[in-house]
Amino acid sequence: MGKNEFDKGLKFSFNDSIAYAENAVVSKQILKKETGNITLFAFDKGEGLSEHTTPFDAVVFVVDGKADIIIDGKSNILEAGETIIMPANVRHALQAVEKFKMVLTMIRGN
Repeated sequence: MGKNEFDKGLKFSFNDSIAYAENAVVSKQILKKETGNITLFAFDKGEGLSEHTTPFDAVVFVVDGKADIIIDGKSNILEAGETIIMPANVRHALQAVEKFKMVLTMIRGN
C-alpha cells in the first residue's frame, strides 16, 4: 500500500481491508485529497464518535454490522448496505449498536 492510501488500480474489499479491535475504533485512509477524503472505519460494539459538527457534507456507507447515526438529535439505525448523508454544520454522532464497519466520504467545498 502507498503511504496512508490504498494502492490504485488494484481491487480490494472494504470488509476485508480492516479488522475489528476490542474496545476500539480503527481507521484506514483510502484516499486523501485537498478536495476530500475517503476513510474506512471499524467500531467495536459500544464504541462511537461523540457529537460534533463538520463544515462539509459527509456520506456514511455501512459495510458490516449496525450503527446508530444521530443527526441533529435524531437517531438513524443503519445496517450493512445502507447509507446516510450527514449534512454540513449539523451536529452528529455515531454509536456502534453492534460492531460495525463504515466508509466515510467527505467532500470539501460548497
